[in-house]
Amino acid sequence: MNASAAAQYRANQQGSAHDIVAQHGELVRRIAHHLAARLPASVEIDDLIQAGMLGLIDAARNFQSDQGATFETYASIRIRGAMIDEIRRGDWVPRSVHRRYRDLVAATRDIEQRTGSAATAQQVAGALGVSLDEYHHMVEDAARGQLVSLDAHMEEHDGEPRLSVATTATPARAFESDAFRHALGDAIGKLPERERLVLSLYYEQELNLREIGAVLAVSESRVCQIHGQAMVRLRARLGEWRGSHDEDDDVLP
Repeated sequence: MNASAAAQYRANQQGSAHDIVAQHGELVRRIAHHLAARLPASVEIDDLIQAGMLGLIDAARNFQSDQGATFETYASIRIRGAMIDEIRRGDWVPRSVHRRYRDLVAATRDIEQRTGSAATAQQVAGALGVSLDEYHHMVEDAARGQLVSLDAHMEEHDGEPRLSVATTATPARAFESDAFRHALGDAIGKLPERERLVLSLYYEQELNLREIGAVLAVSESRVCQIHGQAMVRLRARLGEWRGSHDEDDDVLP
């Protein structure tokens, strides 16, 4: 490639990236604000947007239209993954939060296996030897430290999007993904009604914590606690899908 051709190639690439950002920048901003709503104020929204823009450009470079998913669906996964990677690099979640979260999950699992019913806040607090207020603080900290949803676990844990409709998916991967989603759906269906509602408003309706609080007439902090309690309960019930992560202090539970 001569100098003139190389310059033209670079110009086309820059123009293409600019067009992509112009067309889909709002998607990046929407995902950033949705993710930031469950994170501490120390996480800068501009950092998430910048990481997401890079994820968007990467998605445009790698998207294959014949794999059964729209570009926006594919890009959303890559954008969110890029933001999560950026947050992980910041390593802002204290190790103590990871440990307390695993304690919550273990206590919840033990109670529900023994009683055959949903563990209450009072039961888990009692099992951990903490006050109810301290339990709620632990749940809220865990919720704000929870960066990757259970629904995204199958798609994002290895850094690559897993689209179940992709023709390149292996039979084993497709089976694993379908089995996990079935187990997740079953576990969500057995949550207490209010926890199901919060998850539905957050993940399906894409409301942020403040907006959900307005719908339920409770504080944003209380919504965060309900969300965190639901996630603890789901992880307790889906422990077999977590592999060795539950024992690793350096990764999110």
